[in-house]
Amino acid sequence: MASRPTWQGHLRLSLVTCPVALYTATARGGEVHFNMLHKETHNRIRMIPTDPETGPVDRDDIVKGYEIEKDRYVVVTDDEIEGVRLESTRTIDIDRFVAEDEIDRLYWNDPYFLVPDGKLAVEAYTVIREAMRKSGRIALGRVVMHTRERLLAIEPRDNGMLAYSLRTHDEVRDPKEAFEDIPSTKADPKMVEIAAKIIEQQEGPFEPAEFNDRYEDALRALIKQKEKGAGRKVTVEEPQGGEVIDLMEALRKSLVSKGKTTAAKKPAAHPKAKRA
Repeated sequence: MASRPTWQGHLRLSLVTCPVALYTATARGGEVHFNMLHKETHNRIRMIPTDPETGPVDRDDIVKGYEIEKDRYVVVTDDEIEGVRLESTRTIDIDRFVAEDEIDRLYWNDPYFLVPDGKLAVEAYTVIREAMRKSGRIALGRVVMHTRERLLAIEPRDNGMLAYSLRTHDEVRDPKEAFEDIPSTKADPKMVEIAAKIIEQQEGPFEPAEFNDRYEDALRALIKQKEKGAGRKVTVEEPQGGEVIDLMEALRKSLVSKGKTTAAKKPAAHPKAKRA
């Protein structure tokens, strides 16, 4: 692959080990990023570390501290941090295999491509991949990336494998905290039936290319216009909608509207060719 690996090491299943590399499966190249400039000179602003009492600080005088309570810190040196690094830094040890539906979606995080690192790794890599495919299970293993130990969920994909970092239990908030104030009321069965029909009319395949960030598009249009010196104002296209007064009436209108849209998009039937 052209890009640099995020991590390199070994994948180990019991006594079977092979060199592997992790590559990020997503990119942020499409996002618009801004730099901080001086309003008159347009020079890039340099962020200088500053102590609120003594002023600018030399980087050699900066240490790491963990806040144990407000304005109280425990200072930790780089050598002390290095001393607690885990031995598993360069090995993904597969601990267990689980069914995919056992992992709550709240825990899924960043995706990576897990590939064999070198020609000699292909045979063992292929054996592990096909054994996983045959079992129909997802492998769970630990890896240390960016000084943090992460749990990985690994699954076969085409000729390779995908690895997703999983959030820890402490990183995931209990859904009850967000949903506890929602009253337990029963929905009108007739309204539910109409809403279900609307959902049925809007069924379709997942096509990522059809979705775009309208804000990002507007920013790019604005930048292009300013580059050319144009003065027309660029605005973000707002989604259609409004305040719902009568829920049942809104559902009925939606059902009729979606029905007409679906019929308009449906291609005309072609006569079947006769078999010779």
